[in-house]
Amino acid sequence: MSNNETPVAVIGLGLMGQALASAFLAAGHPTTVWNRTPDKAERLAAEGAVIASSVGKALAAGAVTIICLTDYRAVRDLLDDPDVDLTTTTLVNLTSGNSAQARDAARWAEQRGARYLDGAIMAIPATIGTAEATILHSGPQAVFEEHRHVLETLGASTYLGADPGLASLYDVAGLTMMWSVLNAWLQGTAMLRTAGVDATTFAPFARQIAAGVADWLPGYADQIDRGDYSATVAALETDARAMEHMVQESELLGVNTELPKLIKAMADRAIAAGHGGEQYPVLIEEFARERAS
Repeated sequence: MSNNETPVAVIGLGLMGQALASAFLAAGHPTTVWNRTPDKAERLAAEGAVIASSVGKALAAGAVTIICLTDYRAVRDLLDDPDVDLTTTTLVNLTSGNSAQARDAARWAEQRGARYLDGAIMAIPATIGTAEATILHSGPQAVFEEHRHVLETLGASTYLGADPGLASLYDVAGLTMMWSVLNAWLQGTAMLRTAGVDATTFAPFARQIAAGVADWLPGYADQIDRGDYSATVAALETDARAMEHMVQESELLGVNTELPKLIKAMADRAIAAGHGGEQYPVLIEEFARERAS
């Protein structure tokens, strides 16, 4: 059997599930699909997919079965049935959730005799099947390597390690980056709009700043891993003074101050703990500390 003849199954046909199935079909993989509401499978059937009459038959049809449902509870509700045989396929769970849920799902699948990989999709449906899509995987490396050629049909497949929770953890960490960058840009945009500067005008400058900050990450990461926060660029207390300007400017402009005040509060706590003369990455100690509710 050649790489593009490996039979696959896709369970869950929301927008993402449909995109996953379409990518397999376009690559020539015999593709079986199942969804709780069968009408979502009609377009895929027109593309050549086989519509399974039950979850069990979908699992039996695929050497690899992709699961893409609303949450991990939905996965368990669907598959946790003694009449559903999980030993006939390799389960690749691309359902969104957290790392604890992923680890629980891996243990549950192993108890059912399944070969299991957990994963996370770092892409929108339109990019699935292209190099723009990144799919993260974690779990047994041998299982990933066996099916790498199939998984790479969906995009750039990255193996993170044996811990099945890593894909979900990277996913959430990536979302943290995404929303933090977007929120910072929105804060700056709101401030500049008070002076008649529109978002389109600010965006190129903001992009330049974001790219410049990204270049700092390898050096800052080295400091964190070594636990050495010696200030070579600026001390945290210097950064904190600039943060105060950000808070004051927002107040003067009548712009929301929640984000700048949050950033300043974390820096103030680190300074109070004696870290004012160290470099910005020392704030990792604040991020790593659970705050009292």
